[in-house]
Amino acid sequence: MLNKKKIFAVYIMWSIEQLKYCKESEDKVEFKKGEHGNVAYDGGSRLKPSERRRCILGYVTALCNEKGGSLVIGMEDKYPHKVVGTRQNENSTGELEANIYRDTGIRPKIYELYEDEAEKKGRVLVIDVPPRPAGTVFKFEDVPLMRVGEELKPMSDEVYLNIIQENEPDFSQQICRDATLDDLDSDALSVLKEKYARKQNNPIFLTLSNRQILSDLQLITDEGVTNAAVILLGKEDFIKRVYPQASVMLEYRHSESQITFDNRISYSQPFFIMIDRLWHDIDLRNGKFQIKEGPYIFDVPYFNEEVIRESINNAITHRDYTRHSETVIKQYPQKLIVTNAGGFPHGVTIDNLLTVPSTPRNRLLADVLSKTGIVERSGQGVDKIFYRTLSEGKEAPDYSGSDAFNVELILSAIIQDKAFALFIESVQQNLAEDNKLSVFEIVVLDKIRRNEKTTALDKAVIKQLMDRNLIEKRGKTNGIHYILCRSYYEFTGNTAEYSKKSDWNTSQVTSIIIPFLTKYNKAKMGDFVKLLDGHLTRRQVRVYIQHMVDQNILTASGKGYGTYYEISNNYKRNSVLIDKAFILGIEELKKRGELKWPNNDQEKGGK
Repeated sequence: MLNKKKIFAVYIMWSIEQLKYCKESEDKVEFKKGEHGNVAYDGGSRLKPSERRRCILGYVTALCNEKGGSLVIGMEDKYPHKVVGTRQNENSTGELEANIYRDTGIRPKIYELYEDEAEKKGRVLVIDVPPRPAGTVFKFEDVPLMRVGEELKPMSDEVYLNIIQENEPDFSQQICRDATLDDLDSDALSVLKEKYARKQNNPIFLTLSNRQILSDLQLITDEGVTNAAVILLGKEDFIKRVYPQASVMLEYRHSESQITFDNRISYSQPFFIMIDRLWHDIDLRNGKFQIKEGPYIFDVPYFNEEVIRESINNAITHRDYTRHSETVIKQYPQKLIVTNAGGFPHGVTIDNLLTVPSTPRNRLLADVLSKTGIVERSGQGVDKIFYRTLSEGKEAPDYSGSDAFNVELILSAIIQDKAFALFIESVQQNLAEDNKLSVFEIVVLDKIRRNEKTTALDKAVIKQLMDRNLIEKRGKTNGIHYILCRSYYEFTGNTAEYSKKSDWNTSQVTSIIIPFLTKYNKAKMGDFVKLLDGHLTRRQVRVYIQHMVDQNILTASGKGYGTYYEISNNYKRNSVLIDKAFILGIEELKKRGELKWPNNDQEKGGK
């Protein structure tokens, strides 16, 4: 039985030319040939579920679940998509639209396009599917579908859970029935008022009554005290009694292999009191690295205060308080792990943490923290975590242990690349305050440092960095890649590496390949690719090696993947002759008195 919640949408029509260059996953388009009108409407008589799903209703359901898209019939699946034409639902597009609406509650927009409009040739049928309503999952034969490559698969539990949670009520906005104003901590209220007045740049707020401030921030209503008020301002004993899961647990272990903790503290104070105490206790075991290079002298703490505070702020703001488990912080000498109940907020994944605008799970709580200056906007905390961590030359914050039920953040204290920290520091010092590097620029600089593929880099950010002269372009066409500018390599103390990464020629490649083959006698293309990894692409390596074969520097034996290369006998003979010529030339110049060359006694320090 299909979900029959009715939905509508406004559409923008495709053109044939646009469709030819669509990417199925990126543009949310599904292409089917259907030349003879043979794309099934429903499962029909087919028995296998995987085959029954590959029908119009199946694709419409999946596209709707993916927040809308287009089913295109009459074009090849292979990119670029050629028009093959289709007879699918000729003279019955209206009937098809009505049937889909009847069976699913989804009202698509169906229209025809022609490659040759004048002759009405090359017919293409487009079924534009609207996005699902928030919190709604559509099903085909009682199975929620999503596209996975070329297949229609049952939706994963994680995706399903994220969707149904979209319409969850805001826990922080709900009234805590057991709470009164007497259950709020006076010290926490004072901190709230002070931070609110400072953030809003209005000292009059300090003179307002507690009730007025709480009402202005919607922490109390005519119905009572909200859950947000309890978490942010509640007395410790009261929080322990009504919401013990709001506690934060700090555990310390002196070794990462250690199972039992050396020390464990539970924090159940109101947030405005707890956050300072928690940071204080983490900082007690904090160390620091000293970075010193020329005029640049600064300390890098193991755990940056801003990073730790933002990590805790995110945990408090976005956690699922309906789950009865505390936020746990595990601290080690050079690692810190924050684990929080509830997956990422709606719309957020590991891949889009820095780019997607998210909806906070606890909207009122997030709003109060924003108005009091604890956070600036939803998602900016993650920006700061990446910004500070990468700027210090450390490993990127690691969220890979997260799932639909928990968010796990791992922070490493170890500086992996001191030169990168110095490089970023030197750049930032020379930039005006309103022109500092953004988190996106620092992320891309870090990716280039780690030799990530060019295709994975944001083109707009690449242009910004090129304009700032912080990166340099190398190679041509498919071999284009980027390197950090020379100043980074100066901080590494290895400008030779910069020279190696500059535009290469056959002579440079030869100077690396020949010593390698002299040692190992022979090698395959894959060996050369590994040897030159980070400097040249596989395609570039192949071109240079073939050029060396053509110049009789190398000889090739075997075929295909079995081909191996050796130094040619001709090159070996010429090398011997060149060495002899060099020695003879030196001797001749010495005889003529044109070259002053130290004798053995002079070399030993004699006069």
